[in-house]
Amino acid sequence: MSNLKRKFICLLALVALASCSVTKKVPEGSYLLNKVSVKSEVRGIGTSELKPYLRQKPNSSMPILGKIKLHMYNIPENDSTWFGRQLLKYGEPPVLYNEQLTVVSSEQIRLHLSNKGYLNAEVDTNVVKRGKKTEVRYDVTLNEPHRIRIFRDTVSSVDTTIHNLLSENRRLDLMKEGDIFDLSVLEAGRERMTTVLRNRGYYNFLKDNFYFIADTTVGSNQVDVVMGLNNPSDTTRHQQYTMRNITVINGVDPALLEDSARHNLLDTVQIKGVEIISGQDPFLRPQAIYYNMFLRPGRLYSDRLVERTYASLNGMGPVSQTSINMSTAERNDSAYIDSRIILFPGNLHFMQFGVDGTNSAGDLGVASNITYEHRNFLKGGETFRVRLNAAYEFIRATDSLNLIDKSYYEYGAEVFLSIPQLLLPWLMNQLRDRPSASTEFSVGTNFQKRPEYLRQFFNLSSRFQWSSMDWKLLSVLEPVGITYVRMPWSSDRFKDLYLSEEANPILRYSYDEQLIMRTAYNITYTNYNRISRGAMPVIPVRVRSGVELAGWLPRLVTSFGGGSKNEEGFESFFKLPYSEYVKGDFDISASYAFNDNRTIAAHLALGMAYPYGNSTILPFEKRYFGGGANSVRGWNTRTLGPGSYSRDSLGHDFGRKVGDIKIDFSLEYRRKMNKLIELAGFVDAGNIWTVKDYVEQPGGLFRWKDFYKELAVGYGLGIRFDLNFLLIRVDGGMKAHNPALSKGSRWTLFNPDFRRDFAFHFAIGYPF
Repeated sequence: MSNLKRKFICLLALVALASCSVTKKVPEGSYLLNKVSVKSEVRGIGTSELKPYLRQKPNSSMPILGKIKLHMYNIPENDSTWFGRQLLKYGEPPVLYNEQLTVVSSEQIRLHLSNKGYLNAEVDTNVVKRGKKTEVRYDVTLNEPHRIRIFRDTVSSVDTTIHNLLSENRRLDLMKEGDIFDLSVLEAGRERMTTVLRNRGYYNFLKDNFYFIADTTVGSNQVDVVMGLNNPSDTTRHQQYTMRNITVINGVDPALLEDSARHNLLDTVQIKGVEIISGQDPFLRPQAIYYNMFLRPGRLYSDRLVERTYASLNGMGPVSQTSINMSTAERNDSAYIDSRIILFPGNLHFMQFGVDGTNSAGDLGVASNITYEHRNFLKGGETFRVRLNAAYEFIRATDSLNLIDKSYYEYGAEVFLSIPQLLLPWLMNQLRDRPSASTEFSVGTNFQKRPEYLRQFFNLSSRFQWSSMDWKLLSVLEPVGITYVRMPWSSDRFKDLYLSEEANPILRYSYDEQLIMRTAYNITYTNYNRISRGAMPVIPVRVRSGVELAGWLPRLVTSFGGGSKNEEGFESFFKLPYSEYVKGDFDISASYAFNDNRTIAAHLALGMAYPYGNSTILPFEKRYFGGGANSVRGWNTRTLGPGSYSRDSLGHDFGRKVGDIKIDFSLEYRRKMNKLIELAGFVDAGNIWTVKDYVEQPGGLFRWKDFYKELAVGYGLGIRFDLNFLLIRVDGGMKAHNPALSKGSRWTLFNPDFRRDFAFHFAIGYPF
């Protein structure tokens, strides 16, 4: 018998022995609360929704091990030894059955059901005592719910302005005839109405100004509901406030502001009614402040504008904190708000050095980087960053590599500048009030040396970014991005496998010297506000989509005679062959939480790229790959596909494990064991394919009638460690359907081979 089996049996024996004394420390006359359950047979109101209202729950339990913390607590007789004190400290004392708490729990469940419209709900408790253990079951009988007969409002009789504002988008229609009388729906409705009004100038408005009167005597299980509006205590109508005086303290020392004798050292600038007070050496340029704040004189007060101002100003690198103080004033029939915004300077210089261990498809290595950042480079909140990086990786031996060549190294540098406003003059008016706006420029170079080749990359890009729809929609426009790739050296074996016309006439193009000039637009949508702390929807959804077009600018120039053709007949731009392709991606993920500990999440990613014109194949860096920690986890990175392609004799064969079409689907169940540990079970499916029938990728072509037969399927388990600031993920996946195997033997689910079918993944963050 192996040592592992002996340890496992000993562990089970220890647990079994401890379970015999689970009531060891239960006093005489008391009972261990062994199990609590809630029985409800009505759809929509299940056990998970009612359990939070229980005022007494049994000891925590883990799969297989059971109440391990209670076992730990029961082992020591006292705390006379260090080991005994540790067991008592990290264990759990027995939860003793309390009849009074059971009664309270039953009443809390009944009150919750009453608030959900089940006014006649009944909750019976069934207590079973065996030995020194007790099991409690709450039997819930909902009976017929109360439904709305008439719902009306009297808001117009109190304030016609508010009534008209809320009627614009039917905000007043909280319920209709036949709806269940659910108080949470009414509460959510008045919160939405309050949000609308506070964004339309009603600075002092509270949700408690709305009230509801319900009459349950109008009929059997029927309710008439009237919604009303309270008058303010000091006037006959609610007041709308307009922004008046706005003053910004631009990083000035508070002591200087309070010293009237030194006010000559201050400089005051007026920009379209906004007063900005700075020192002799301004912290930020006044124009940069103005374009990153959204409170303006003459505008109606809005919570949304205040949130945008906080987010944009705090998002500027040199600002450590923003304080917005408001005071109200009334004149005649008008009400005003004066605002004082204080900007507190932060650390302008930032230096970071990091060293990371890497694991790329089983090849171990080390990577390091050093970054210097200036967060107020041009006095406008600009971020200037210089980053140097290097990596070294040990490549696993193959029959063609000797000991000296078994390494891979990479080094590079990047210079980056971010400006916290949009530098698009023709769109400034339309996008002026877009939060989280920025303009970015970067230039970089990177060198990769593998045993097979040396590649060099040069990048130049510009990017515009802004948010809309209350931060739910993020837009990123890259008008021009330039990548130049060259490979000055490659090994003879690599040339034979990938670069020669005889061996690989199509894939050779992926490694040719080439110029990529692209334009891209990407959007990210979430159905929740990514900045504010509002309530999350029942099913949070994130959608990402983008399109990328390459080669249109060189094609435009060459069409007017500005280019030439190289030896192979391809168009050249400044004597460099350029790529032409179009690429689109779509990605959606959603999750549903059954309760605080159990969540199910799903993810779908689709992508397609098509080379045309000057390109017969996509650049290698733009092609898709399958497998890995964020793809089908039964495969290691870059080992899946395309299609049913398989050439095991070529070893890793990373050069051919790429495609132009991608499908990834994942379903994952997550179960929190405690604040630190979360377990997960997952099923993944997907693959990559080519859009053309390349000779060196047989079986890789996408065909509508066959692609579903070539979907790879994997399953597995994972464990996650939540450190609050970081989530560490370890997943183990197994192949269930392997399209690379011969037909008839692809379903490895029924005949698994651990060495062939298992893949281990270590990653940071959730896979989606």
